[in-house]
Amino acid sequence: MDKIEYKLFQPVGGSSPAPVTIGPAASPDTGESDADLLDAYSRAVIRVVESVGPAVVSVVVGKNFQGRRGEQIGAGSGVIVAPDGYIVTNNHVVQGAGRIEVRMADGTALSARLAGADPATDLAVLRADAGGLPCAPFGDSGALSVGQLAIAIGNPLGFDSTVSTGVLSALGRALRSRDGRLIENVIQHTAPLNPGNSGGPLVDSRGRVIGINTAIIPMAQSICFSIPSNTAAWVLPQLVADGRVRRGYLGIAGQSRPLERSLVLALGLTGSQAVEVVSVSRTSPAGRAGLRSGDLIIAINETTVGCVDDLHRFLATWPIAEPATLTLIRGRQRIRLPIIPVEAVACPVTG
Repeated sequence: MDKIEYKLFQPVGGSSPAPVTIGPAASPDTGESDADLLDAYSRAVIRVVESVGPAVVSVVVGKNFQGRRGEQIGAGSGVIVAPDGYIVTNNHVVQGAGRIEVRMADGTALSARLAGADPATDLAVLRADAGGLPCAPFGDSGALSVGQLAIAIGNPLGFDSTVSTGVLSALGRALRSRDGRLIENVIQHTAPLNPGNSGGPLVDSRGRVIGINTAIIPMAQSICFSIPSNTAAWVLPQLVADGRVRRGYLGIAGQSRPLERSLVLALGLTGSQAVEVVSVSRTSPAGRAGLRSGDLIIAINETTVGCVDDLHRFLATWPIAEPATLTLIRGRQRIRLPIIPVEAVACPVTG
């Protein structure tokens, strides 16, 4: 805003007052201060790129990298999280890969294998055949704030080691994975992403990985998503140890359904939604527990259930083979049934 000066008038015989300035105070250092802020911003980004950049890799998948032209079938990004060669990327980047190669920022190419994958969170872990590699630390995605600086590093459209910056525009988003499960607490940010950025890190101003970039909305500008680092930190040790994340399985197909107001009042229910059991596998935990088609599940272990995602959320953390209790409505009666979840059949790890 430009400086505006107004002269105040005084009755005849009085002394004229000094002009009054309305607007921002003039400061000869304003321009220098803006430059200093921009320089500080630039230095922060440069420091992050220098520290994290060497740990970001290009992930190339295909059948044969040395053979005839056209055998590369996909590419993405990844980030080394342990010096002995463990790399986090997206599951959709390496799914179905016959052979995997990672290329370091300095051009070094390393063969890698798939150590584990979790389609439900779109995360995968690779193991490169090398040691003493540069790696990036995880930050705490639970301590993030909307508006803070976000830096994405990856290989969009095949352009290696590309850096883009933005801010965190929203936290706690929910995003569907490719197998239909709900990924919670997803980070939305404005650091531009393109195909090939998938699996690369989203980093804060201190060089800590706060997310794994996973998706963009086509034809939308600056609406990008990352799997939070806390989710990756929870999934990573399970993939390294077992190649998969163990989750419980009940053996039902269900859908969300609103409850009649009269039923809610008659039974004193706290929720207005339930999961209607559409079908039951006879040999599953649900079949053995006596669930029937048409039953309305309203709680599991006192945790309110209003949609299938609520069941998935509970089963993701409940110990396998540990007894639980389903609360359901059959007809107009409230029923409690004991049930013992078993491990869901995981997708085989190949590579």
